[in-house]
Amino acid sequence: MKRILGIGNALVDILVHVDGDDIINRFGLAKGGMEMVGIEKKNEILKAIADLDRTVATGGSTSNTMHGLARLGNAAGYMGSIGRDPLGATFRDECLRFGVEPHLLESDTETGVAITFITPDAERTFATFLGAAATMQPSQIDKSVFDSYDIVHVEGYLIFNHELILEICRAAKDKGLMVSMDMASYNLVEQHREFVETLLRDYVDIIFANEDEARTFTGKEPEEALAVLSKHCPISVVKVGKDGSMVMADGCLTRVEPVKAEPVDTTGAGDIYASGFLYGLSKGYDFARSGKIASMLAAKLIECVGAKLPDNMWESLIISNL
Repeated sequence: MKRILGIGNALVDILVHVDGDDIINRFGLAKGGMEMVGIEKKNEILKAIADLDRTVATGGSTSNTMHGLARLGNAAGYMGSIGRDPLGATFRDECLRFGVEPHLLESDTETGVAITFITPDAERTFATFLGAAATMQPSQIDKSVFDSYDIVHVEGYLIFNHELILEICRAAKDKGLMVSMDMASYNLVEQHREFVETLLRDYVDIIFANEDEARTFTGKEPEEALAVLSKHCPISVVKVGKDGSMVMADGCLTRVEPVKAEPVDTTGAGDIYASGFLYGLSKGYDFARSGKIASMLAAKLIECVGAKLPDNMWESLIISNL
């Protein structure tokens, strides 16, 4: 089984269900996308949702993926930056509780948060205050940590810091590791398209994209977009929601059928999809079986609120017969 290290923005998720798009529009957020916000706007949003019910949990895209891998029994570690505050301590404790080896940096800046608005159509819109997560610098990356792993999985949300993600990718390649990346958000892909292309062309071995991200990057619809992505990456995955997903490697297309679900909240669906797919590859499964596990996990997750499956659902999962 391959050991997988996730590197990303260590955040605490604050999930809020809203009746419509009013509050999203009020703060000028792009529905279905992710916007980086400063501390003032973050505090304004928190004040506006103070009386609304919310779910609070540790998160960050890659953190969610490593959590899923650990719950599946795969060796997983996580590197990110947290604040020296109660939320940072909670983040570390959760890593340890679920079996994710923490390689955490600490900052005097407060731990970052991702405020997630969930609309009745199960779409999610993020306002992300990076906080301590944004303080992680290339010089802080302990390359010796990479010696204990076989794959490095990074999130597209790191592309705001070109030097950091380049340092991570270069270090991984120097150590002979595979690099896996999730595109993370269509608006980030749009803003950093040329840089994303450089990453895919020169470093990334496994790329995950949803149909919006794939379309933004290539200008094409999912299947054609997959073909373009596969020219850059040895293993390319495009997720198309209720229509399933597709994998392309060595010019061969594998279609993965969707698993039926009644969506409540799509937060983290792509993250746990990556957990299942990387788990399958780690076990030596083919793309069809790996995709089937990924789709099953994503389907179960979107029937819950939050970016992680509850404990009782993990206990009832049977992966071996998939």
